[in-house]
Amino acid sequence: MTSDTKMKLSRRTLLASTAASALLPVVGVPRVAFAADDVVRIGFLAPLTGPVAAWGKPGLDGCQIWADWTNAAGGVKIGDKSYKVELVSYDDEDDAGKARVGATKLIREHGVKFIMMLGGNSWPGVEEIAARQGMLFSTLLPSDLSPSTKTLIAPCEVHPIYNVTGVEWLAANRPELKTAVICAQDDALGKPSVATYLAAFEAAGIQMAGPPLFFDPDTKDFAPVMTQLLAKNPDILCLDTCYADYVQPLCEQAFQQGYKGQIISCTLDFYQRIIERTSKEFMEGVIFQFPDFDDPALNDERINFRDPNKFFAEYVKRFGANEWSAVSWEYASILDLWSDAAQRAGSAEPASVLPAMQEGGKGKHAFGEARWWGKDLFGIDNALVGDWPVVVIRDGKARIAEFRSIPAWWDKHGDLLIKHMTDLGQMWNQRT
Repeated sequence: MTSDTKMKLSRRTLLASTAASALLPVVGVPRVAFAADDVVRIGFLAPLTGPVAAWGKPGLDGCQIWADWTNAAGGVKIGDKSYKVELVSYDDEDDAGKARVGATKLIREHGVKFIMMLGGNSWPGVEEIAARQGMLFSTLLPSDLSPSTKTLIAPCEVHPIYNVTGVEWLAANRPELKTAVICAQDDALGKPSVATYLAAFEAAGIQMAGPPLFFDPDTKDFAPVMTQLLAKNPDILCLDTCYADYVQPLCEQAFQQGYKGQIISCTLDFYQRIIERTSKEFMEGVIFQFPDFDDPALNDERINFRDPNKFFAEYVKRFGANEWSAVSWEYASILDLWSDAAQRAGSAEPASVLPAMQEGGKGKHAFGEARWWGKDLFGIDNALVGDWPVVVIRDGKARIAEFRSIPAWWDKHGDLLIKHMTDLGQMWNQRT
């Protein structure tokens, strides 16, 4: 299949099969010879099909670029050898049972040294395996963390805590907006995010025009959802951390029902498609949390992600601009942290990599130096927390408006977040 053909297909028809599969080399990338045994395998256990695939498959694509670049440059130097990195993927379909099967296969059959996950609904199926095997796992959802998850880390995305930065920026730049409504799917991703937005709105002095609207994850018709939200006549419409397959129809319904106010959302994956279905004017000023990596602001010296503009250009070249999502870069940034720790530890074994990664209590997060944190909220300091960008749609293009500090917000308003997490049963001791 040619690359042109792949770009014409929808993302779902490109998704990897549920069988574990190593990534293929890309034509044009220089090849470096490695000894047969000088290979380290990394597992990718995430949804590659289904409604949550937008937060799995694009991340696997980004990892493919990372692995190609790393191997072309000589691999990862661990001890006195250089190792080729092989990525082995398994589609967990955002299901705990399938994640359990996948984790077992990745460990027993492929001998992986590290497993990256989306987390959330799938993590409960893997937790016992992680503890028993001592395997190092990563999640994009630190709400998976608890004192018992000693080998689970959230080294990139600190969902949903970073959502406070968007609300804080909005309050500072549009103080005339006084009321908000919020909706989310009723699941392990939506609830902690709603709690975070509620805390952020309260801290900013923004009143909720009505209680959160939780809808069934199987919802297909979003017209009634939007009608109920807009009946409150809010200044701000918050779409929480709704899945990509929900955000687009919600925005379309807001447009069709004549909404003229501010929209804020955690993600806005494939936003160009939303603009096409609504209008550039309607989407002007929408706030979310994930930049395109061609953003000039990512050339700042504090950024630790390798060649973000070049990475974005390569991603678009291989997979198409419309396939870029919130996670396209995140798993790759986690691989940067893993690789650095393995090199410093002189070992790829999980028991050696984890302490090397957390040495000194700080780490090089993609958006700057950050600290390992989370005990007050998650019961364990396994989340890497620092600055996070606030992204705004300007003239049809996502642009970073400002970087804001998550720890600084927490130091002022941490009690509010704990209160709202508790009210929705999302504190670690309530979930366990």
